[in-house]
Amino acid sequence: MPFHESPDTPETFLNQVEEVARAGAGAIMPFWRTLEPHEITEKSRNDLVTAADHAAEAAILTEIERRFPDHAVLAEESGWTRREDDCPTWIVDPLDGTTNFVHGIPQFAVSVGVAVAERVEYGVIFDPVKGDVFRAGRGMGTTWNGKPCGVTPRAGLEGALVATGFPFKAHELLDPYLAIFREVFLRCKAIRRPGAAALDLAYTACGLFDGFFEFRLSPWDLAAGSLLVEEAGGSVSDMDGGGDYLATGNMLCGAPGVHRELLEVVRGKRDLWRPVSD
Repeated sequence: MPFHESPDTPETFLNQVEEVARAGAGAIMPFWRTLEPHEITEKSRNDLVTAADHAAEAAILTEIERRFPDHAVLAEESGWTRREDDCPTWIVDPLDGTTNFVHGIPQFAVSVGVAVAERVEYGVIFDPVKGDVFRAGRGMGTTWNGKPCGVTPRAGLEGALVATGFPFKAHELLDPYLAIFREVFLRCKAIRRPGAAALDLAYTACGLFDGFFEFRLSPWDLAAGSLLVEEAGGSVSDMDGGGDYLATGNMLCGAPGVHRELLEVVRGKRDLWRPVSD
């Protein structure tokens, strides 16, 4: 049934998004701390994919096909299915934090966003180890395990706990990134690099982190989490302060005051990162 004809209310549709994410998680967990070497491959340098990624994506695609056979899907491992401009699009990361997963570090998640007319309208991030589920629907707010949550009231970088990710797939950005890192480090309380961008965004949305920045992410890393932060009262942008982060993969976000000061730092280093960011 086409999305615009669906009898689902926004809340019941969001429940289905969560059920799809949980189906992916159910396929992941049999591999948790049991992966064999032959089940781990390298897509490119330092970019891993495992049997768990493939199993989770297959489970997610099966659920979407069963529930919404007319919808499009953009998934990390298989790319596009039924790409159509007027079709709702599921943007899927079946296992965000694969390197953590491979090393047995319990910091990974399933991320599922749904975009309508190129704007993300629903998002769910599910952490199957901790049992944390983060949900948002546009105009519906953000919840963490069923309870409303929001970004911190932090007014700026002073005293802030900021999350980041290293540009491990874009080494040409390392020096500009380190210049930004250094200034943020000197202005905030502490910086963390947990290794799963979807959870970094979820934690920013629920107030565990005050802000987040990273270069060269993919749409499936950002789709659900960006909506979580927005609906939690946070600010989200690309490194130029615009809204093109799903296309560029360059994002910073957080409590409005923290976002503003992060953007000042990044803009101040623009001559360093802009020539190598495209």
